Amino acid sequence: MSRIFLVGFMGVGKTTLGKALAKKAGFSFLDLDAYIETRMQQSIRQLYTALQEEKFRLLEKQMLHEVAEMEDVVISTGGGTPCFFDNMLWMNKRGKTVFLQATLEVLFARLKVGRETRPLLANLTDKELKLFIDSRLKERLPFYQLAVYSYSSDHLESLAELDNSVEELLDLLAEDKTLK
Repeated sequence: MSRIFLVGFMGVGKTTLGKALAKKAGFSFLDLDAYIETRMQQSIRQLYTALQEEKFRLLEKQMLHEVAEMEDVVISTGGGTPCFFDNMLWMNKRGKTVFLQATLEVLFARLKVGRETRPLLANLTDKELKLFIDSRLKERLPFYQLAVYSYSSDHLESLAELDNSVEELLDLLAEDKTLK
């Protein structure tokens, strides 16, 4: 029985690395945002707008607790999930937590090309986007740093680098021999 929670800022590679890690470890993969959307039959954007932040974060916490009942799973959390309630400490007690981190420059480059798909970023200029990333990252960093493990995802730009990162992460988490 094992759970791996991936935390970090949007664009850091939680879903990409999470899927590859789960496959290699023989685990299931679950994206918390996608799970919430399926269960509630609404997009995260719709839910966030309808519920407002406080009620949305309560729903997110409830869904996090629900998915953490699963075994042998890699869970990609939303970028804000660790920053509310006791979510980060709670995840630390129920599985292995990995903070995926990337530099501001790497996050900016990744989010710049995909910003249309992210409601919070869609209408930002390049300068506003960089300021947004920097500001939010500074706010969230103390929560992300509560993760037991930390891994740089700056280099996830090719399949070879992704495969190498999965191997490195498995080695990092290898204290739990059930992973291999």
